Amino acid sequence: MKSKKLLKNDRVNNGGSHAIPRNLNLNSARKSWMIAAASFALSALALPASATNWWTQTPALSIGSTVINVRNMGAMGNGVNDDTAAFQAAFNALPSSGGTVVVPNGTYMINALEGISMPSHSRLSMTSAAVLSAIPNNAQRSWVVKVWNVNNVEIVGGHIVGERVGHTGTTGEWGYGIDLEGASTVSVHDIALSNCWGDGLVVSATGSGSSAVLSTGVTINRVTSTNNRRQGLTIGPSQQVYVVNSSFTDSNGIAPQAGIDIEPATQGSTSQVRIENSVLSNNVGNGLEMHANVSGVVLTTSTAENNQGYGVFDADADNVQITSNLLSENYLFGVDMAASTSNVQIDSNTITWNGDAWFYAHNESIFTEGWDPRDITIESSTSGISLANNTISPQL
Repeated sequence: MKSKKLLKNDRVNNGGSHAIPRNLNLNSARKSWMIAAASFALSALALPASATNWWTQTPALSIGSTVINVRNMGAMGNGVNDDTAAFQAAFNALPSSGGTVVVPNGTYMINALEGISMPSHSRLSMTSAAVLSAIPNNAQRSWVVKVWNVNNVEIVGGHIVGERVGHTGTTGEWGYGIDLEGASTVSVHDIALSNCWGDGLVVSATGSGSSAVLSTGVTINRVTSTNNRRQGLTIGPSQQVYVVNSSFTDSNGIAPQAGIDIEPATQGSTSQVRIENSVLSNNVGNGLEMHANVSGVVLTTSTAENNQGYGVFDADADNVQITSNLLSENYLFGVDMAASTSNVQIDSNTITWNGDAWFYAHNESIFTEGWDPRDITIESSTSGISLANNTISPQL
């Protein structure tokens, strides 16, 4: 069998402390993978199961009955006028019981240095041809819609377009389409997000450590997030985040450049995240990546294809289930279990033809001997990884 190595300078950085090398010694990786498979394939680990499902595509929200048309508050929607003040006036005019701000067709220019702050018990309801377009700025941090320390909020319909194309600065990575921080009982659905300087959507906390207020009970349904500079969706400190029927594609510009990045860092912890029937493809980084202080993630019936990193990358998240997914044709492996990752079930997935693009780029046959772990790699530092019923690429 021939011994081969990838090029030393061929690597992707995922934005955290773990760089994704493409100069892996695959003979060594093959040995790690075979040992892991032998050790864990026969001992499926029972992960904690909830007595009832906490997730639903149609969460119950308490939204007030008052309805205000943003045009009646002075919004022009002509693609030229700054309509930020009119939107904020509409939300400020709602009673304490909340209500709905209706947005007819049009392009509404929003000053993302201020953003639109939504109160509790409120809904932003946009028609299908309504667009909130961020006015170009040079700031490191900005927001089109802010949902901070409030509860019972719904954002539905239309489009939010960030200002990465016209951005006049060069630093920062925190320009958001929708920013949820310390928010609870939130539903974001049937909306398109694109071209943000940072992330299309972020779910996170306010404060940090013991004083952190986590976002809880967030449902993201039928959302498309594409061509954002950092990633389609970032999930920080939070609990019970349900992502379903959505797509996070073509992230490019600044690391990690993932479809979905679950990375609370040291601000707090993230638990109970379910990603279902969604697409995480064509990103410069990984399809899905997870890091420390994360537990209880389920990725199911979803697709991660043609990412330039891994299909799924886990560095230190635990109690994870990866089941019934299609993870194919990613530049690196389909699944990579790294660092101190523990207690992961990888079951009933189709994980095929990962690494093909690298082979073609380097004039190698995809059937070259010595590349066995192209689909699943498990580092020796991990523990409790269970493999069962997965379909992987044929080997000669």
